[in-house]
Amino acid sequence: MQRFRFPVGRLPDEALLSGLATGDPELAVTFVRRFQHTVFGVAIAVTGDPQLAEDIAQQTFERAWRHAQMYDPRRGSVTTWLTTIARNLAIDAVRARRPEPVAPEDLDGILGVISETPEQHALADEASTRLRAAVAQLPREQGRALVMAGVYGMTAREIAAWEAIPLGTAKTRIRTAMGKLRTTLASPKRGDHDQ
Repeated sequence: MQRFRFPVGRLPDEALLSGLATGDPELAVTFVRRFQHTVFGVAIAVTGDPQLAEDIAQQTFERAWRHAQMYDPRRGSVTTWLTTIARNLAIDAVRARRPEPVAPEDLDGILGVISETPEQHALADEASTRLRAAVAQLPREQGRALVMAGVYGMTAREIAAWEAIPLGTAKTRIRTAMGKLRTTLASPKRGDHDQ
C-alpha cells in the first residue's frame, strides 16, 4: 500500500520554514526555490551588483535556516521576514564597500597632507579632539543622528526607520545637532583671549 503524501510545493510558507529549521533537505530545496527570485531581487535592487547579490541571497538563506525558530507570524509573513533579512544584509554590504564619507570642508585638509608639517599635524589632532568632544556634549539622540548621517552616510529616512522615530524628528535631530556643533566649533577656545 502506497502512503499518501501532500505535495511539498503546496505547503504554506510557514510549514516550509519549519521544515528548513528541522534540516529536511526536500523542504529546504523547496523553500529556497520558492523565495530565491524574491530574495535575489531585493539584493540586486539594493546593491546593483549581481555577484554581490548572489552572495547576499546565500547569506539570507543561511540566516533564515539558523534563525527559523525566531520567526513570528504575528510580525509579518515569511516573505516579509526574509526580504527584511536580505535588505539588511545588502545595506550592510553596500556600506562596507563604500569609502568613509568626507565632509566638503575637510577636503582641503586631506589634499594638503602631502605638504603637511608637524605643526599642521598637531593642529589637525587638536581639531579632531575638539570635534569628538563637541559631539560627545550633544544630547545622546542628536549625537547618534549626527554620526549616523555624517559618518555612516544614512539618510534621514533611514535614521528614522533605524531609531523607530518619525521622519521629521530624525531631520530635526540632525539639523539641531549640526547647529550646535557649528556654534561650539566656531566659538573661540578657552585661552585664546588670554594672549
